[in-house]
Amino acid sequence: MMTTSDAAGSARRGPAHEPFDRSAAAIARSVTAADGTARPVPHRRWRFFVYSAIGLVMFFVSVEIGGKSTILVDHALTFVRWVLGPAVPWVVVALVLLGTVRPFVTGSWRRGALRTVFAVANVVGLVVAVCAALGYYPGPLGNPDIGPFLWEKLGIPVGLIVPVGAVFLALLINYGLMEFIGVLVQPIMRPLWKVPGRAAVDAVASFVGSYSLALLITDRVYREGRYTGREAAIIATGFSTVSATFMVIVASTLEIMHHWTLYFFLTLVVTFAVTAITVRIPPLSRVPDVPFEGVEHQAEPVSTGNRLRQAWDEAMRALHGAPGVVRGTWDTVKDGVLMAAAIVPSILSVGLAGLLLATYTPVFDLLGWLFVPFAWLVQLPDPALAGKAVSVGIAEMFLPATVVAGHESEVLRFTVGVTAVSQIVFFSALVPSVLATRIPVNVGRLVVLWFVRVVLTILITAPLAHLLL
Repeated sequence: MMTTSDAAGSARRGPAHEPFDRSAAAIARSVTAADGTARPVPHRRWRFFVYSAIGLVMFFVSVEIGGKSTILVDHALTFVRWVLGPAVPWVVVALVLLGTVRPFVTGSWRRGALRTVFAVANVVGLVVAVCAALGYYPGPLGNPDIGPFLWEKLGIPVGLIVPVGAVFLALLINYGLMEFIGVLVQPIMRPLWKVPGRAAVDAVASFVGSYSLALLITDRVYREGRYTGREAAIIATGFSTVSATFMVIVASTLEIMHHWTLYFFLTLVVTFAVTAITVRIPPLSRVPDVPFEGVEHQAEPVSTGNRLRQAWDEAMRALHGAPGVVRGTWDTVKDGVLMAAAIVPSILSVGLAGLLLATYTPVFDLLGWLFVPFAWLVQLPDPALAGKAVSVGIAEMFLPATVVAGHESEVLRFTVGVTAVSQIVFFSALVPSVLATRIPVNVGRLVVLWFVRVVLTILITAPLAHLLL
């Protein structure tokens, strides 16, 4: 069923188009004068340059402020937290409350067993949020690696970064930048990863910024008809890594910061190489390649001839139908608030379950034996420990680093560090984030993808680590 925002997006974008025809674009950007000639409509083209530049700077430029070097959106989050002060925990509690109540108000909790389970789990998340906001961590929640970790390292940052980032997100997706980049990188994206060129923005936003924001981009563009279900699923499960800033934390924990440049770029290459394989095999290859229900597919134009010129024309086509900055930002912020409200309760409930299993049960010791043969095959030191480390990543991507931290083998630590990022799928945050969208992937597909990605990453990374370290 098409929502109001979907309808608005479709109306904005207009009907789907065939491979790009410059004359068609010219007509779309013109009006017929009294003498019968077509004259161009003023587009305020400065919006493409100014808004896109602001969006790029906010998401992709690191600046040192107050001794902290990170992207400007992260600094904006720090500023918002400073402004809110003691109210920060209660703002996040309000988001959790919204996310917990909304499924029961809208009736979405009845749409399948999985939605019912998550709706009930959200109630647990609300209880955890209230306890954490009060500084009360009963029982196992008192473990610093469980209650405080979930709340301070995941719940609060994710709850705030999605709405805050959404303020600037509209500048990236509404004013022609995605279309411009999409045409330029189309020769790479479609053959290698079977997605439109515009998906490159999602990939970079995720790697440099935040997977939650990248998922927000993906979900929004999918619901507008600019991605098919399979394309959205590929992007969500193939490019939505944790941010580079969180990779710094992983590298520091594993004591491989002296290899930071190698670690960062090798992780990027391995992650995208693994994705190039997974898009060609089940379960991703079996996701229906159809647009969002009730929305006409806005196919990316097939570029021929002067690619730069056509990229510019396609950007102008998008700019012609773009909303004003206030309305565009407001629509995106509303989506961001609703997504944050859906994500955080799941992080505090599903993520809690995963951390409890990892800490107090042998589940992951047993699961780790599935990976021991692959670790042995590529000559990783201590294959049993390597298996347990990568298996625990399905609960929370940071946990593998804690398992092998301090191990004498740099090759083992490096391989586990790359795998923790390249696996992409983990239950404490990414899985709830994906399930909070309309992207057509379920828990079963996500678990299978996690296993395949871990195996492929080990097989690719370990030989490179032996060679380069």
